[in-house]
Amino acid sequence: MSFSEDVKKWTIKCASNSDQAVRKTVLRVVDSIVERSPVGNPDLWQNPDNKPDGYVGGHFRANWQLGIGSLPTGEVEGVDPSGAATKAKAEAAIPAKAAGHVYYFGNNLPYAIPLEEGHSTQAPYGMVGLTAVRFTEFAEKAA
Repeated sequence: MSFSEDVKKWTIKCASNSDQAVRKTVLRVVDSIVERSPVGNPDLWQNPDNKPDGYVGGHFRANWQLGIGSLPTGEVEGVDPSGAATKAKAEAAIPAKAAGHVYYFGNNLPYAIPLEEGHSTQAPYGMVGLTAVRFTEFAEKAA
């Protein structure tokens, strides 16, 4: 084997490792934010009797969207109380060549900012800010 072939193999391995580290980091951020997101629970509301007929919490969790290269827009229909579908959709959106992209994870619902600011007793310290504090930890573990 020649030196140039060794260098080529090493370069490919580094790129693959980078892609895996970016993928793991993005997924850990997604998991953290989705898991910290409150799910509507009428028992905790100030006026639980105001619950609409057929109400099922989880619309907020369903609306976390992964954007690659740009912020996601719009609202997602439906609910995802467990967050599993939301996380799976984000995971499927990450390209095989994950390194070198800018990732955005956003929620466009009008009550997203109040929830981040502690409006919910389920997430009194928000979701995104707490996850951002741990970003370096996530990235170092992934690397």
